[in-house]
This record gives sequence, structure tokens and C-alpha cells, in this order.
Amino acid sequence: MMTTDPSLKEVLHTANWAQLLDAAQLARVEAELFETFVPKGGFVCRKGDPVENWIGIISGMVKMNNFSASGKAMTFIGVPPGSWFGEGSLLKREPRKYDTMALRDTRVARLPAATFHWLLETSLPFTRFLLMQLNERLGQFIGMVENERLLDLNTRVARCLASMFNSHLYPGVDRLVQLSQEEIGLLSGSSRQRANQALQVLERQGLLRLDYGGIRILDLEGLRRYEE
Repeated sequence: MMTTDPSLKEVLHTANWAQLLDAAQLARVEAELFETFVPKGGFVCRKGDPVENWIGIISGMVKMNNFSASGKAMTFIGVPPGSWFGEGSLLKREPRKYDTMALRDTRVARLPAATFHWLLETSLPFTRFLLMQLNERLGQFIGMVENERLLDLNTRVARCLASMFNSHLYPGVDRLVQLSQEEIGLLSGSSRQRANQALQVLERQGLLRLDYGGIRILDLEGLRRYEE
């Protein structure tokens, strides 16, 4: 069955934060939200850029990463469709602290900074949503540091996949995770070949299945608890 990407309006009206707005607030957001297209490998935003928008992913996939002085890349997280990010830099009114690149052709929703701050001033439910967003993001990054320092690679891949199922940060993720083995490697800090080996271990244990077009999660709680 053929599927089509959602329209910008559809993405807005299904966003968990937008459903908290009153009619006047939603009307202003709908009028000022706009869309851009970023091809695979392109930059959604660059480190050091002024923060002009709150960013949502309509379709595709992006990664947040940074590069060392020697050119070595470190990927922090992947951001799937239905997710919004960049609120921390907007709240602090500081330049971007990371690069965000498209892992595949990606449609990006952008809410102007002025509208974002207006919502903060006029919508208590939106402010509460952002508090939850920041708290969940903090927990995500603490988990990443723990995984990187304490866990073997097979476990890191399991936790990487499980972290995609955060209903607040990633409300649109389906049990078929449309990530390639190369992308899993980037997100878990390994090579494509080593990520493939880890995925095969997890598949043999009945936690997931490698399907055409992605990775089907069979036992989410098992992935969250997995440890060697």
C-alpha cells in the first residue's frame, strides 16, 4: 500500500504540544509555521548559527552531532519524524551548540523564535510541555553517557533502539524503526559492520527482526533491560 508524507498542517495538528493550545494560539502558529527541505547529507542547522526557529521533523531523519578539531565526528542522537528539538538553545538565546544533519531526504518544520517565545508567555500548558521535554532530554543524555562509559557494544545498540521509544520526545515512532545498519552504527558509536553483528545477536535472542526497510522491534522491554 502506498503512503504519502503528511502535510505541514497535519503534522501541526497531530503534535502533542499543539493540542494544548487554544484556538487563537493555534491559528497564529499555523500562520507562521513554515517548511524547508534538506537533502540527505545536508545541514538542518549548523553549530554556531543563531537560533531562529524551533525545529520539527515532518519526514526523514536527522542526527545531532559535533566534530572535533581533527575532524572526528560524534553523533549524539537521531531525531525521527514527529519530534521537535532546539528548545534549549532558544530558551538560552545562544548560538547552536551542535550540527544537525539529514540522514536521508528530510522535510523540516520551523516555528519562528518569536512565535515560540510568545507561546511561552501566553500558554501555561505549552510551558509545562517544555519542562517535560527538557526533563526527558536530560534523562536521555544521562543515559547516553552511562551507555558509552559502562556498556558493551551489543548492549549499546539495544539501548540505542529502545531510546527511540520515548513517547514524549518521539511520539511518532512505529515498531518498524526505519534505520539502516549504517545509521544504527552512527547512533551507537560503532561501524556499520559491528552494528550489524550486534543486531544479529539481538535478533537471535528474539528482541527484534531485521526486515526490509528497517528493524522491527519485537520485545521493547527486553531491549531496555538487555545487558551482557
